Amino acid sequence: MKTDFWLERWQRNEIGFHKDKANPALVNHWHTMPVDIGCRVFVPLCGKTVDVVWILREGYQVVAAELSEVALDALADQIEGEFGLAVDKQTVDGLILYRAAGILLIGGDFFKLTARDIGPVDVIYDRAALIALPPEMRKDYAQHLMAITHSAPQLLVTVDYDRDVMDGPPFAISTSEVNDHYGATYQIDEMECREQIDEEVRFRDRGLNSMMQTVHRLVAKK
Repeated sequence: MKTDFWLERWQRNEIGFHKDKANPALVNHWHTMPVDIGCRVFVPLCGKTVDVVWILREGYQVVAAELSEVALDALADQIEGEFGLAVDKQTVDGLILYRAAGILLIGGDFFKLTARDIGPVDVIYDRAALIALPPEMRKDYAQHLMAITHSAPQLLVTVDYDRDVMDGPPFAISTSEVNDHYGATYQIDEMECREQIDEEVRFRDRGLNSMMQTVHRLVAKK
C-alpha cells in the first residue's frame, strides 16, 4: 500500500470505489452530528467523491485531503460546475492547494499534514480513508487524524466481510477494531449496520456473499 499504488489506480482510472451519488450513510446520518450550518468539515483521503459536493450544498465549509492530483482536479471541476466558483490551484510548500470560498482541497501525503495545514476542523467525515488502509497503517492513521483535528466529532463508515474470501481495499474493519483505535478518546455510537452486498456486485464476483456496512458516530468524551 505504498503511495504509488493509489496514484497508479487513479492514473489508470481504476476507481471502482467511486460513486456517482452521495453516500446514503452521509445523507441519512449527517443530521445526528453535533455541528451547525457553516461549520468546517474535514474529509480525509477524499478522492473525487461527490460527498464533498453534497456537504457544500448543505451549507458547510469543506477542507479535504487527497494524495492524487488527478482526483483533486476532477473534484475541483465538479465544484466549479456545481456552484459556479473559480477554484484557484497553486503549490505551496510542497502541497497542492485548491481554494475557493469555504473550500480548501489539499493534495499531498496525509501523514505529513499538520493542524496548521488543514486549519480549524469542526467535524470529520471518513467514508473511504480508514477502510483504504491495511492493518499496519490504521493505528497511525487514527492517531494522526485525532492529532491534527483535535479529536473533532466524526462520522465514520466501515465495512466488514469474510477476510478468508477477499482482502482489501476496501479493508474489512470490525466494530471492535474501531473501538481499539478510537475508544479511549471518543464515545462511539453505532448508528446503522446493514447488508450491502447486493449493491456491490464487483465484490460478489470476487466470492463474497456478505458485506456489512456500519455507520459510527464518534464524539469526544468529556
